[in-house]
Amino acid sequence: MGKKKKAADRLVVQNAAKTLFANIRFASVDNPIRSLVLTSSVPNEGKTTVSMQLAAAIAQSGKRVLLVEVDMRRRSLADMLGVHTRGGLYAVLSEQMPLRAAIVPTSQGFDFLDSEPHIPNPVDILASKRFAGLVDKLSRDYDFVVYDTPPVGTFVDAAVLSTLVDATALVVRENFARRDEVANAYEQLRKADANVIGAVMNYCETETSEYYYAYYNKEGKRVKEHDAAAEVAASPAVMPSKRGARSHAAMGPSDTF
Repeated sequence: MGKKKKAADRLVVQNAAKTLFANIRFASVDNPIRSLVLTSSVPNEGKTTVSMQLAAAIAQSGKRVLLVEVDMRRRSLADMLGVHTRGGLYAVLSEQMPLRAAIVPTSQGFDFLDSEPHIPNPVDILASKRFAGLVDKLSRDYDFVVYDTPPVGTFVDAAVLSTLVDATALVVRENFARRDEVANAYEQLRKADANVIGAVMNYCETETSEYYYAYYNKEGKRVKEHDAAAEVAASPAVMPSKRGARSHAAMGPSDTF
């Protein structure tokens, strides 16, 4: 029973990540999103796990994906992915290592660019012209780039980086972050002129075993799962219910805050 439950849980997470990617694509059909910042309002909301699972879901769709560790104060992706690199962002930006040598493949099907620990003045690095040039190059080299950043309610890193990418999404852990913390994080991103396309509700309890997600249109009417894709494509205001898969729920519009 234990193995079956773990396999079922993995499937729930994978399906949730695929739904998240679908909603990201639907968020900007005319101008496809190719680079995304994921952040949260406070620590421990699960944004790093969301970043990793999203990158894996995009890779499974056949696209070339790069996941970038931008949390220079509390990096954890390398350990979670089980990879070891000889250098990262700082080595590349300081020309101590070529970019191709710093990027490593992962078993999940996407590439990974790490960040060295204890880098001084991370905000100054993110605001530099050299980093902006790197972001531009990565967007040209890959179909999709995911940036895992520190909580925007604690550090301004995500707000700075958000001005260089196509879109930003805020990870919100259910029954964890306070409403004012989430609202303040969103306001900080808005003041930075970030393109906040929505929020990702995380750590949600599964309501039933039949459906992992419940979609609602603008009128508040529940949409059956097999009709959800058409509804999302037709209306950018589709919202997931708070009772989604236990990990990454689908994304809603930024005007929900």
